[in-house]
Amino acid sequence: MSTVALIDDHESVRLGLEAACLREGGERVVFSGGTVKEYLTWRATSAEPPVDVVVLDLTLGDGTTVTENVARLVADGASVVIHSVADRPASVREALAAGAAGVVSKSSALGDVLDAIRTVARGEALNNVEWASAVDGDREFADAQLSTREREVLRLYAAGLPLKAVAERLGVAYSTAKENITRIRVKYVEVGRPAPTKVDLLRRAMEDGIVESDGAPSGE
Repeated sequence: MSTVALIDDHESVRLGLEAACLREGGERVVFSGGTVKEYLTWRATSAEPPVDVVVLDLTLGDGTTVTENVARLVADGASVVIHSVADRPASVREALAAGAAGVVSKSSALGDVLDAIRTVARGEALNNVEWASAVDGDREFADAQLSTREREVLRLYAAGLPLKAVAERLGVAYSTAKENITRIRVKYVEVGRPAPTKVDLLRRAMEDGIVESDGAPSGE
């Protein structure tokens, strides 16, 4: 019997899924809560092993991002199924990029949600309509169309250099480097991948191969 954690800030959704799991008898819900932090705290205090599958809402009300939540859960040892309204492909793609095993819509029948949980718990790929629509055309989605200079600025800035040092390294004015960062942020917003902070810019740069996964500038 696989173990399941339900993380959704809508209690009614959690109660419905928990009742379905109990009724079917194939999955044991060992945690139900509104945030990833609550789940990880429960893990630490209970000394329970990671669950087989976490069913995670795409957007929680605690201000966390889907990338943060999925990455923390995967690092803790659980597989993650995103359970959300499937009309936000950009956020769904972000979840998949962060390591989610798949996505199932909240409009799906409970039986389909349980099938998704079982599939992922067996270590099998989850292939459904929501998954296909999320990854379809992913490269077009990922391409923010950065210029060569914008990529240079992002490569150095995301890797940790202060903007002033970036300008000096590239031999441009500070105002020019700052304008480049502004344009980069605008371009990422336009393709559904906002990067309001420097940490977010680092994530985008890693996703696009501009810097290495350890944060080092690509090619240096």
